[in-house]
Amino acid sequence: MRVVVAEDLFLLRDGLTRLLTAHDFEIAAAVDNAPALLCALLEQRPDVAVVDVRLPPAFADDGLQAALTARREVPGLPVLLLSQYVEQLYARELLADQAGAVGYLLKDRVFNDDQFVDAIRTVAGGGTVMDSEVVTKLLGRRSRDEPVSRLSVREREVLALMAEGRSNVAIAQRLFISEKAVSKHTTSIFTKLGLAASEDDNRRVLAVLAYLNS
Repeated sequence: MRVVVAEDLFLLRDGLTRLLTAHDFEIAAAVDNAPALLCALLEQRPDVAVVDVRLPPAFADDGLQAALTARREVPGLPVLLLSQYVEQLYARELLADQAGAVGYLLKDRVFNDDQFVDAIRTVAGGGTVMDSEVVTKLLGRRSRDEPVSRLSVREREVLALMAEGRSNVAIAQRLFISEKAVSKHTTSIFTKLGLAASEDDNRRVLAVLAYLNS
């Protein structure tokens, strides 16, 4: 699997490339600024990009914007964002095209290489991975009059885990309930949010997050 890495700090960039290489990823390019990232994404067409949100030259959201520009040229290009902060705007922009194959992880909450590699593979496979703190912030900024307020506590827990990219089996294990119960909660969530149920977990999560962020 070919990966483009974008990180301005040398030690972190080098660490990422070594970690990914050790897990049998091929590094198509490793860059330290947004213009170089955009060129690498369009020229290399990698299987997935691991991108720091804040890159030179402006150190604002240059990395995110370069990734979004590339996704407009190459629809569905898998992108996993890394950030130090939970920014609702970043998540909303990343999810806006509803094409899937996106992720948003907080740097200080990646606790081991297996977790990180699994997230990369999920995004590369067309899935959606959101850090639980990002999901919590998105869910927490809803008005009482909005549909998400109709969800029960358990349904909100299921929705948050869905948004992290977890399967029904994984959700059941985390919440110590049956897989059948998870399916029942999922159906109820979609009904309350006015969203058509789907067997496609990735698009299901994407649709829910896009709706909550609208």
